[in-house]
Amino acid sequence: MKLGDGVEAAIHCAAMLAGVDGDGTLPANAMAEAFGLSPSYLLKHLKALTAAKVLESLPGPSGGYRLAKPAEQITLLDIVLAVEGREPAFRCGEIRQKGKYALDPSAYVKPCGINVAMLKAERAYRAALAGTKLSDIVSDFSENTDQRIVAASCAFVALNQRPQKRTINERKIP
Repeated sequence: MKLGDGVEAAIHCAAMLAGVDGDGTLPANAMAEAFGLSPSYLLKHLKALTAAKVLESLPGPSGGYRLAKPAEQITLLDIVLAVEGREPAFRCGEIRQKGKYALDPSAYVKPCGINVAMLKAERAYRAALAGTKLSDIVSDFSENTDQRIVAASCAFVALNQRPQKRTINERKIP
């Protein structure tokens, strides 16, 4: 099974957005530049993550993207399904019932063993992704990655994040 390159980009962007302060955002162009991606290519995946409510998109000159909920509440499965869709990777076409040597449909009462095995593997794969939170990825990055990479990533986020201005209605009056 091969996941599309968009999954890698989506997970990296979500992990980067986990480092944004408060209500701040990061612009799509900055994330595309950080990972050497085409902005239009990345935008397609950011829109999918927004539609899946993994990210929020804020318009305007200080707009950009941020996580829609805490990183502890986002799983890798959430991100993969947003980018790749909900269909299983393997889709049985029942080819055993086609072709020159196909038998009467009554011979095929038991499910295809190949389909059963592939769906079992799909469930295991999805369970592993569902058990891994974005916060786990970020924590592991912070603890186990060369600290020069961590520092560069933190500096990039600090340099490119856009703080959100509150309107008068949103300000708390003492």
